[in-house]
Amino acid sequence: MDRPPNPIRLLILYIGLGLARLGLIGGERARRTADLAWPRIVTGIARMSKNAVDVAMVGIAVGPAAIAGVGFASPFWGLAFGIGGGIAGGTIALVSQRYGAEAYGELGQAVRSSALLVLVFTLPLTVVFWRYPTELISLISDDAEAIRLGADYLRVVGFGIPFAGLNLVGSRIFVGLDDARTPMMFRGGGAVANIVLNATFIFVLEFGVVGAAMGTVLSNAAAASAFAVALVAGRFPGLGSFPVRVDPLGSYLHLATLRDLIEIGLPVMARGLVWTVAEFPMLGIVDIFGQNTVAAYVIARRIWGLMNVPGWGFGLAASSLVGRELGANDEGAAESYGREIMLFAFATYFLSAVIVFAFAEPIVNAFVGDASDPAVVEIGIGLVYAACFAIPLKGISSGASGALEASGDTQWTFYSQAAGMFGCAIPLAYLGAAGLSIPPAVSVPLLGSVAVPLGGFSIPALGLVGLYLGFISETAVPAAINYWRFSTDKWKAISRAYRPDATPSDD
Repeated sequence: MDRPPNPIRLLILYIGLGLARLGLIGGERARRTADLAWPRIVTGIARMSKNAVDVAMVGIAVGPAAIAGVGFASPFWGLAFGIGGGIAGGTIALVSQRYGAEAYGELGQAVRSSALLVLVFTLPLTVVFWRYPTELISLISDDAEAIRLGADYLRVVGFGIPFAGLNLVGSRIFVGLDDARTPMMFRGGGAVANIVLNATFIFVLEFGVVGAAMGTVLSNAAAASAFAVALVAGRFPGLGSFPVRVDPLGSYLHLATLRDLIEIGLPVMARGLVWTVAEFPMLGIVDIFGQNTVAAYVIARRIWGLMNVPGWGFGLAASSLVGRELGANDEGAAESYGREIMLFAFATYFLSAVIVFAFAEPIVNAFVGDASDPAVVEIGIGLVYAACFAIPLKGISSGASGALEASGDTQWTFYSQAAGMFGCAIPLAYLGAAGLSIPPAVSVPLLGSVAVPLGGFSIPALGLVGLYLGFISETAVPAAINYWRFSTDKWKAISRAYRPDATPSDD
């Protein structure tokens, strides 16, 4: 089937073929990677643009306090992606390997069990966010206006969390089936609808941050419904037929499948939650700098999200392609895909960073109205510059983590993300806000009242430099650790425990 002349696809393909001409990656592997990656990248651009537009709309309509409030609510909403993404990490590993082995009965079971796990984990969050939004936002900030606006947003957006989790699983299912275009249509279309709904709710009906939340809930519900129809019917109007059809009346409580999903998915979930959980202390630290810095930081994070979309495509391409080769018991081809996708992703991220660096000022200005404090723009530009230096390393960490997840070796991707955020980024941000003071002597209880002279020293507050270094460390550390783990080849042995029997079966 001919691919449409999508400019994103052409750009990704040209980057891959350029690397192939240099002898750095294989031409056919570049094509297969590009074909799987570009729809997911388009989806990422649509969804991250939606997030960025949300912030820009509430910033223009309400002001920096609304940007800060939505920013404070973001880590709570991010729990949906941490939980859903973790379960989806198990889903794509099982689906891609079973699809490669033509074990379609086991594939359908993985889909049903994944949906059940998402609902079990996310529905309680919806209840908590509806009941206690003010108390939750108050854990991060004492800015009364930002707390009020953030709570209004969180109370409503919580209803979209189960749908967001199901969308992640649905997307991974189709990518595991070597089909990244269908998730692009569903989730990208949902993102476009979200922007239209938000514009209506915020500017026409003047619902403010509540309007932004309503648009998010409705668009996620629509996308989840589309995934359900496509999987149950085995086809979708305008998209044709799909290679598998899932029986919705089959078993959901299949203990072996649930165990595999949890075993593979929990480290992925933990890794995804690392950033979400880290956002709480990080935003609390940024709040020390003041409301303008919080608003600038939230803006920079939305721009970071847009620059990070290549990882959406390359990570999932690595999971699908590496998983399929492992399912076919070709470990050499799986390793080649993993290494080449990392290089492919790095080059694409680098190009993204160069473009954003060149246009950082007008991009930041687009998020704020004319009446906004100029400090928001100035601080935001500096943070975006730092993000541009840091983001290319995401190509290595995303590509390596995708390959590791395909094999079921997911613990190290969690370790790497935790080390980057809690071991480096958050401490550096704190040094930026408050500095560090060490007393001249420390009492060691195990030795009685023994004072160990350290000479006493202090590190003055680094200011915004601490936030700049935080951006860099949160990408450099995971990139180094994930690449090291991939180079050990231990993931190949781990994958053998999750490979299905190659005997085909019917769902």
